[in-house]
Amino acid sequence: MSVSAPPVLILGAGINGAAIARELALNGLSVCVVDAADVAGGATANASRLIHGGLRYLEYGEFDLVRESLAERTRLLQLAPQYVKPLRLFIPIENRFGGLWTSIARFLFKGAPTKRRVKHGKPSSPRGLWLVQTGLHLYDAYARDPTLPRHATHRITDADVIPVDHRYRWLCSYYDAQIRFPERFVLALLEDARQAAADKGASFELLTYHRATLDGRRATILDSASDEPVRTFEPAAVVNATGAWVDLTLAALHLPAPRLMGGTKGSHIVTWNERLRAALEANRTYAGLYAEAADGRPVFVLPFGDATLIGTTDEPYEGDPADATATPAEIEYLLRTTNHLLPQAALTTADVDQHYSGVRPLPYAEDATPASVTRRHSLSENKAAALPFFSIVGGKLTTCRSLAEEFAAVLLPRLGRPVTANSETRPIPGAADYPPHADEAARRRQIATRLGLTEAQVFAAWQLYGTRCETVLASFPGETTSLPGTDVPTALVRHAIRHEWAHCLDDLVERRLMLLYHRRLYGAALQRAAEILVEEGAVSPNEASAHVEQCAARLRTRFGKQILSGVPQ
Repeated sequence: MSVSAPPVLILGAGINGAAIARELALNGLSVCVVDAADVAGGATANASRLIHGGLRYLEYGEFDLVRESLAERTRLLQLAPQYVKPLRLFIPIENRFGGLWTSIARFLFKGAPTKRRVKHGKPSSPRGLWLVQTGLHLYDAYARDPTLPRHATHRITDADVIPVDHRYRWLCSYYDAQIRFPERFVLALLEDARQAAADKGASFELLTYHRATLDGRRATILDSASDEPVRTFEPAAVVNATGAWVDLTLAALHLPAPRLMGGTKGSHIVTWNERLRAALEANRTYAGLYAEAADGRPVFVLPFGDATLIGTTDEPYEGDPADATATPAEIEYLLRTTNHLLPQAALTTADVDQHYSGVRPLPYAEDATPASVTRRHSLSENKAAALPFFSIVGGKLTTCRSLAEEFAAVLLPRLGRPVTANSETRPIPGAADYPPHADEAARRRQIATRLGLTEAQVFAAWQLYGTRCETVLASFPGETTSLPGTDVPTALVRHAIRHEWAHCLDDLVERRLMLLYHRRLYGAALQRAAEILVEEGAVSPNEASAHVEQCAARLRTRFGKQILSGVPQ
């Protein structure tokens, strides 16, 4: 690290930390990103995987947040088409005027009716047609996106709609976007940060499974496993982008601060139930539902590859966010709500292939209900630190880029540097020369022919890397095998270890190759991935079996994911 240009120390390698690293690198600053766990291991990996404007934010008068979010949604659809896809959503509606007065009061009094509703256990009436249409008119006006259709109102008997329960009278449709693998999006941001730093002659470093301490202006980086120091330096500034861990990070650094975070837990389930999938694809809609549960909370039922993703809950949470898991009560709540919307699905707990849960990095708001807490982000400077020190409070997937741009505009002048660049029009790696949807299959066939791979193997790589997949796969000529029971080329395993900071089997399964979301995941696939970790020198031979056992146990206990034995056919 250059003494003349000390790096900015970024704590946290989630969506906000990665976006900030990229923005600072584009402006020629050196950055050092440190995370106590792996890349995108917190709220990023446990979100509802939507890129959206926040339709319900309108009820709380957060028009500027909706406007910002919709602008970023449009931008991400253009700059990251390999990860962010348009998604049509339907809102089922029972009556014309339900929820109108509650929403007006909520808007005027910032959530007070919502607090009374929870306190007395009396849910307000479901939002009616008039209220939803008003919100969608505003949504379209703020979006100003000519590439997406405007909202529409349908009878439940119309063609091209999801066949919801007959007690609903209308469906309102509108468009947002989905990001199936935000973990891969974060890795692309970090890769772009590394490239931007190299182009600017700055340094970039990412240290996962490490933690930092501060002594005055001096930072020491320690290995999380051994607690041994690996580096000491004086950063130009420190950014606490640890999400739901922000307060815990401040305490560990012995920096006094008021409570900043008041995160809520959100749980999701993934199911391969064919009746539910058929409902979402009725009349070739390929759409999702955005509905109200019986308690008034929003629930999404979303297509997720060939599976269906259902979420989310919104429960107050105290304790270490790393310990958050989906409870049986939350799973039952999501199943019950889905069956209420689509009785033909007849979901049971046996249909839950896996679940996940995370803590949203929301700002602390005393006595507020989870739904009423703002989803906007803010920067909190800690004056007790001996150097510029900022904590990122709030934020979400959709606005990660605008948050990073805002932060760079604050930090750079403090460091005596001008803002010389931003990411407003910079494509995410893998978006270059991205073909229209109708031409994607043809492009993948061409790549498969050139590299001697199957179309299924190229498709598996395409989902993770976009148009970069050919370059990645071509870096391992002659390696044409896949992990057992999957179409994931073993070349991608090697690439993740060599170039994407993957250190253990969990990193590969959960956040590099996205094996976690494969319908049938065999122990043989875990075993082969562990063998490649050994071949690449990331794991010693006598540790491989322990990695497989630990990974399988974590998948069972944290995600409810069962690993199949035997030989995949």
